[in-house]
Amino acid sequence: MTRAVGRLAAPRGDDGFATVWTAGAALALLTVFAMLMWLGTATHARHRAAAAADLAALGAAGRLIEGTERACETAADVARRMGAELHTCRARGWDMLVTVRVPTGLPLGIGGAAATGRARAGPVMPLR
Repeated sequence: MTRAVGRLAAPRGDDGFATVWTAGAALALLTVFAMLMWLGTATHARHRAAAAADLAALGAAGRLIEGTERACETAADVARRMGAELHTCRARGWDMLVTVRVPTGLPLGIGGAAATGRARAGPVMPLR
C-alpha cells in the first residue's frame, strides 16, 4: 500500500459499503419503531375513549330519572374525570347515548387527532 503525499488517493472499490448499509438498516429500524409507537398510542387512546364512554353512559343512565340535563351533566363530569371530553349526550327513551373524545397524545405532537368512543346505557329488559 502506497501513501500519496499532497494529493488525494483514489477510492478503492467497496470502501464504506458496510457503513451505508448499516445506516440504512438503522433508519429502517427507527422507522418501524416509530410506526409501532404511533400505533400503540392510538390504540391506547381508543381503549381510553371506549372506557370513558361506557362509564359516562352508565352514570348518565343512573341520573336519567332526574332529567336529561342532569344526566348529561353527570356524563360530562365522568368523562372529564376519565381524561375525555363529552362530545354528544342525548336520551332516547330510557337509554342514554354518549360520545366522548380522547386526545391521542402522539409523541412529538404529531397529528392532532382524537379517539372517539360511543356507548349506550339504559335499563335492563327482563327476560321472558
